[in-house]
Amino acid sequence: MMAETEVPAAAPAAAAPQSKALLFNKWDVSEVKVTDPSLVRYVNLTPQIIPHSCGKFSRQEFNKANMMIVERLINSLMQTENNTGKKQLAIGIVRDAFEIINKKTKRNPVEILVEAIGNTGPREETVRLKYGGINVPKSVDTAPMRRVDSAIGFIAEAVEKSSGKAKKPVSVILADELIAAAKGDAKCYSVSKKEEKERIAKSAR
Repeated sequence: MMAETEVPAAAPAAAAPQSKALLFNKWDVSEVKVTDPSLVRYVNLTPQIIPHSCGKFSRQEFNKANMMIVERLINSLMQTENNTGKKQLAIGIVRDAFEIINKKTKRNPVEILVEAIGNTGPREETVRLKYGGINVPKSVDTAPMRRVDSAIGFIAEAVEKSSGKAKKPVSVILADELIAAAKGDAKCYSVSKKEEKERIAKSAR
């Protein structure tokens, strides 16, 4: 009898590489690093294609630190009388602004946003303490989460104020503000507001 020939087992098929979740199907968030150690916990860079969490982070206090930082910017742009509830419009503004930032700087726009937040978040501010019926300003250090909140608020406020004056699209205004803030330009609104707060706090030490 002829010996049966053994057929070698087939090699297991290689697993297909998993594609990364790119923001707006274009920007790789994983390559962005937060250089300020105090803001690492509060600048969330979880990869998402569309930055929309359906409000799941609004049910618990301080849970917004787990929301992607791009979505937090989008939500801040919605907090005006013209954009209230128009999230698709706000997402389109940010998406177009990111395209403009990339064309002007040749860099990842999310990295520009993170740098802008680091440069526009005040490190010191004032509180009111009452002594014998008299309100006295006192300088205090700003908590990291409040720094991020203030930075995003200043950027959104700058876009709102400029959009009523300039004859430019909102996306262009937002892109210019983020680029200037990332450079630490004192002429841009958000950086000047941060320096104003810190100047007042310094005088109240």
